[in-house]
Amino acid sequence: MNLKNKILLLPNTPGIYQYFDENRRLLYIGKAKDLKKRVTSYFRPHVKLGARISNMIAQTTSMEYIIVDSEHDALILENSLIKQLKPKYNILLRDDKTYPYIFIDLNEDFPRFEITRRVVKGKNIKYFGPFSTSANEILKSIYDTFPLVQKKGCLNSKKACLFYEIKKCLAPCEGKISSKDYMKIVQEAIGAINDRKKLIKKLKGKMEFYSEELLFEEAMTIRDNIQKIEKANILSHVDLAKLEDFDIFSVAIDGIRAVGVRLFIRGGKVTSSSYAHFKSDNGFDINELYKVLLLEYYQQNIPFMPKNILVYEEFEAMHLIEDILDDKYHLKTKILVPVIGERKKLTELCYKNGVELLRIESSKNSTEILTQLKTLFDLQKTPFDIEGYDNSHMMGQATVGAVIKWNEKFIKKGYRHYNLKAKDEYAQMRELLTRRVASFDKNSPPDLMVIDGGETLLKLALKIVKQNGVFVDVIAIAKEKRDAKAMRAKGKANDLIYTKDGEFKLSPSDKRLQFVQNIRDESHRFAITFFKKQKLKADKEISLLTKKGVGEATVRKLLQYFETFNNIEKAPFEEIEKVVGTKIAQSIKNI
Repeated sequence: MNLKNKILLLPNTPGIYQYFDENRRLLYIGKAKDLKKRVTSYFRPHVKLGARISNMIAQTTSMEYIIVDSEHDALILENSLIKQLKPKYNILLRDDKTYPYIFIDLNEDFPRFEITRRVVKGKNIKYFGPFSTSANEILKSIYDTFPLVQKKGCLNSKKACLFYEIKKCLAPCEGKISSKDYMKIVQEAIGAINDRKKLIKKLKGKMEFYSEELLFEEAMTIRDNIQKIEKANILSHVDLAKLEDFDIFSVAIDGIRAVGVRLFIRGGKVTSSSYAHFKSDNGFDINELYKVLLLEYYQQNIPFMPKNILVYEEFEAMHLIEDILDDKYHLKTKILVPVIGERKKLTELCYKNGVELLRIESSKNSTEILTQLKTLFDLQKTPFDIEGYDNSHMMGQATVGAVIKWNEKFIKKGYRHYNLKAKDEYAQMRELLTRRVASFDKNSPPDLMVIDGGETLLKLALKIVKQNGVFVDVIAIAKEKRDAKAMRAKGKANDLIYTKDGEFKLSPSDKRLQFVQNIRDESHRFAITFFKKQKLKADKEISLLTKKGVGEATVRKLLQYFETFNNIEKAPFEEIEKVVGTKIAQSIKNI
């Protein structure tokens, strides 16, 4: 059925729609309260569309749709599929991390402050945050400054410990302080968390004391904590007349870059701020940016939900997101656009910070090499976000896979390693890529996948990606071979790059080649590092078995059957006996 006829037959029900180009590549995923009305609006003659939407519709040759029960369900499904499939014209938020809170359970007789990223069960839990930075420094400073119960297990001992001797605790474990007096100290500590100027003043006093006592290392530790707390406290000069709690969001756009800024107001003060960068060749839709920014943040199980959310400007899905938040948190949260007063000033402050972040970002000029890669390799989009893939093993032992992440720099928190079961290089890469692609719904795909290998592994990766309907480019890089031998002369890197369109042989001095080599080398380094760690662990376990009289050939036989040393250890005597005989089974099980 052609596109025109399919549109005519669309139902007037809620759902999501997907646009595809002539090669069945996914272009866009959208949600609709009424599928027929929404989709038809894109194709009406004489209707003026923005450049981004016009380009998308010009490439659209087919469409699919899914019916759901409500617009609410459509929005949730749309967001999930965008993260998993990464369509060309949708906006994807990569900074969807959770932020830490400091909490205390005031139901306890002698409560402690702790850090959490999730809701803590209890009727009298008090939260502070969220903190985009410095949560650990604030918590440590509280325990350095106030004589509270320092460790979880302290109260269990019923005996005063070293913390009492160095005056960091008043020994409630021995009844040396009452719960009522302890709570006075807790309230003072709460005041310091809420007003970090007070906390910093106390820390500076302690730092000076340590300096006078020539305890310079302790003084430097406190100095470092003060600097981190002060850095996170830049906006603390903003005080509201009322002790209100709300979150503020704004979006700023500059060409192919955009930024979403969040301010968190607690008790009338800005407790912290954070931001998320967006990059797209195809421009931005302000409604989509706000929708993604809010939906991603509030879909997490955050410990504290304000009654009011302030935004710099109106966007389409405001009331729909209010309904979603009401269902999730059972709290009548309102999304508001202030027009006067202190709240308006705060939304303007939020927006100005976004403009400043874009100014700083544009000065870096880090997209030139990425644009060159897009042109050279005919990529579908500029590869702002890149992942490198490699695996490592020795004679089939300690087989591991590695994934590294690059976005303007190597992002170590995005690195992943995998223990693999496959024995040959092709099967190992297939296992690694299959497992990574299976996690795209939780950890979105990159713009570009760089495979350490040749044309065969490239075709494998392209096949796996296509089978999962993901919009992502793939290239592979391998050493040039002559007479079946890899050429790697000292000081000269003869590497070949393979893409869907063919083979590229670039000069060793070519910056584009060097960039791809850097991605490959880092994934190789990370794979080798993890391999060595696993190999060392395996060698120790082999050594333990050989001490029991089990030869290496028998160890390999056991691993072929049980796959891991852990499985060998857990296996019953009878099963091991079937594989290697009674005598060796008795040695392994110490019978």
